[in-house]
Amino acid sequence: MYQATIERALRVAQEAHSGQTRKGSDVPYVLHPIHAALILSKCDATEDVIVATLLHDVVEDCEGWDLDRMEAEFGSGVRSIIAEVTENKTLSWEERKQAAIDHVPHLSPEALLVKVADKLHNLSSLLADLRAADNPEDVWQPFTRGAQETLRMSRILVEALALRLPAPLGEALLQTLEALEAQAT
Repeated sequence: MYQATIERALRVAQEAHSGQTRKGSDVPYVLHPIHAALILSKCDATEDVIVATLLHDVVEDCEGWDLDRMEAEFGSGVRSIIAEVTENKTLSWEERKQAAIDHVPHLSPEALLVKVADKLHNLSSLLADLRAADNPEDVWQPFTRGAQETLRMSRILVEALALRLPAPLGEALLQTLEALEAQAT
């Protein structure tokens, strides 16, 4: 069924991420939040959760957007969810990842869903890239911390998230990570 707010969020995501690509590829970045939102649409997520998922990287990665603008355009519920999952880019990679792990027990149920869909799609697309690659090292090359550290931090985050998730999502997240770890060895 058509939802005007989701249509508007899709348009904002497409425009805000215009010209951006996924790490180490020519895949348009906007496909990531769209895939993450599709994951949650299959879980009957609310409109605010789907909108926040479509826009979850806009504040942290796109010029001209901050939380105040997000609230003005999409409401306080969407702003709140996005605020919970937005990384502080002034911190180092290690500090950002540790902060995300430490924050998992405090995430609202809505922000938890966004975080899970984000991580599930990131892991799934990385797994697909590794499976399709002639040389897996080429896939890991854009990851400044390399395969082992990226996977180690992902494992800690996934285990923290899985503790708070309903079985299907938690199992999907763990199974995807395990397949990725197996592919990377």
